[in-house]
Amino acid sequence: MSKLVLRNVSRTFGNFTAVENFNLELAAGELVSLLGPSGCGKTTTLRMIAGFMTPTAGTIELDGQVISSPASSLPPEKRQMSMIFQSYAIWPNMTVAENVGFGLKIRNFKTDEIRRRVGEILEVVQMGDLRDRYPAELSGGQQQRVALARSIVVKPAVLLLDEPLSNLDANLREEMRFEIRRLHDEFKITMVYVTHDQAEAMVTSDRIAVMNKGHLEQIDAPYALYGRPKTRFVAGFIGRTNFIDGKSTGNDVHFGGFSVSKQSLQAESPLPEDVLVSIRPQSIHLLKQNPGVNSASCCVQGSVQRRAYLGEYWDYHVTVPGIEQALRVTARPQDVFEVNEPVWIEIDTTQLTVIE
Repeated sequence: MSKLVLRNVSRTFGNFTAVENFNLELAAGELVSLLGPSGCGKTTTLRMIAGFMTPTAGTIELDGQVISSPASSLPPEKRQMSMIFQSYAIWPNMTVAENVGFGLKIRNFKTDEIRRRVGEILEVVQMGDLRDRYPAELSGGQQQRVALARSIVVKPAVLLLDEPLSNLDANLREEMRFEIRRLHDEFKITMVYVTHDQAEAMVTSDRIAVMNKGHLEQIDAPYALYGRPKTRFVAGFIGRTNFIDGKSTGNDVHFGGFSVSKQSLQAESPLPEDVLVSIRPQSIHLLKQNPGVNSASCCVQGSVQRRAYLGEYWDYHVTVPGIEQALRVTARPQDVFEVNEPVWIEIDTTQLTVIE
């Protein structure tokens, strides 16, 4: 049985539909991120799971029991869920230990048990030495660890996180996303994680649900989502990519300066006459000479339009006759090409993905 199930869930505000016909199932112990731009409906979905909003259509189930529907909704405090907000929401007049133990206290745990469990979880989040400090004496990352500890110590059925790292600087965000993944792996808590940060979702998630304008575009494991996006929105939102238009004729698809067989595109359904494919910048290579025939790639000539050196790699824009948009190419620091220099472009055809 799935731990958490959303069936055809919708939420409207007057004439505006924030979430429409949303379906999602989480297995016990799974971490799923809701990823998308601002206004796509991810926080509204999270608030419906938490019980702060009632769906206008559909149902939400926890352990096989309906907890939300248009007819009735179980109050948030009875859902056995914890939620971490952007602002952390830790009490300034309580010490670290008091903040973490508050949920246990209101659940009428005995003092000795509260002390034991608070001590254990503070060691897990590496805050044991700071148990007697107040929030004003902590850094942003330390406050976030307190919020995590407070949410986990009560052993929730589901942990909900609403962009919990957005207030941290870049280095702390990188550190804390690995910390969240480590805590998930240690405690095996079912988590729903809302973020607009692609790297955050890629690092923390078992699966990522990409949302756009209230709809679920695609849900998949991070590597599958990145490598085989199913829609133009997903391909463009997850990382960087090139879109190339082609024409399907006979057994091949023609893309201006090169052609590939239909079979090599591994399309899940018959191809239409007009075909759109996505290919990532790192799946295209620039060469000074023609590398020759290769069954897994094709080569065309082009010219470097512009370039940017970013330390770890070069970011090239290369024009190719017959292809409307310049191709974006990621190259190693030692692969140096001048602007307007003629180049050979080697395209890894196994990485071409047909976009619906």
